[in-house]
Amino acid sequence: MTIEQTLLDSKKNPPPETVQRTLQTVLKFLRTEANQTALQNRIPAAATHVRRRHNYYYDEKFFEHDPKAGIVRNVYGQRVVRVSEDFITGLLAGLEEEVGEAAGEIMYKAGYQWGLEDMASFVPRVQAEFLVQFEKMSMGMMLESWWWPLQIEGWGAWRYDFRQHKQGLIFIDLYESAVAQSLGDVGKVVCYFYAGMFAAVFSVLARRELAGIEIQCYSMGEDYCKFLISTAKRVNAAAFWRNEGATSKDILKKLSTV
Repeated sequence: MTIEQTLLDSKKNPPPETVQRTLQTVLKFLRTEANQTALQNRIPAAATHVRRRHNYYYDEKFFEHDPKAGIVRNVYGQRVVRVSEDFITGLLAGLEEEVGEAAGEIMYKAGYQWGLEDMASFVPRVQAEFLVQFEKMSMGMMLESWWWPLQIEGWGAWRYDFRQHKQGLIFIDLYESAVAQSLGDVGKVVCYFYAGMFAAVFSVLARRELAGIEIQCYSMGEDYCKFLISTAKRVNAAAFWRNEGATSKDILKKLSTV
């Protein structure tokens, strides 16, 4: 299954403005004559400095240090910051102290915007790396290429589930969430940033607005976190059931009725 086969007709389902801006950036790159010619000639047009190595299994291969400037970058030139679990815990605690229950919504929106921006830079990068048009890539290869840098940076390992995509349901299992493992067992879901990020990425791929929600969390004593990506109607229903105490298995059963 290629990305091209799974994309929806954006004319029939116009995406919201934020997703539309990201799509315009992505599609502009895909359609430029220079880019198409470069791909046909097997010359990376997006970034001639992109490294052609695909696997970075060690920190010293993936990160580049500049001790004099005090800067760390990954192999794609993106600046990264190493933080401790105390930093993550303090950041979220400070946000909750300032805005209360709205902290989750703020983190979700931050994750959503981050996901949109990341996809806008990822598309030209992955085309240059693999010399394949983005819409012709297999979905599995594309998604793993997007997630791998995040995994080596400490965001955790994931497993996506498309078995119910024809019903409009996508599920993601996340292992070793940086947020949940930092906070520990606090009896509630905490990975709002991830939920927003996943929602943004699949909104761009589907060319319509999707929403995301965490329906199972390591911070609730579970072995791993689980997310649902679907329409806002279904996500809102899942949020209601979750807040009423439903387990992820209960929510999965109820979704068929929405």
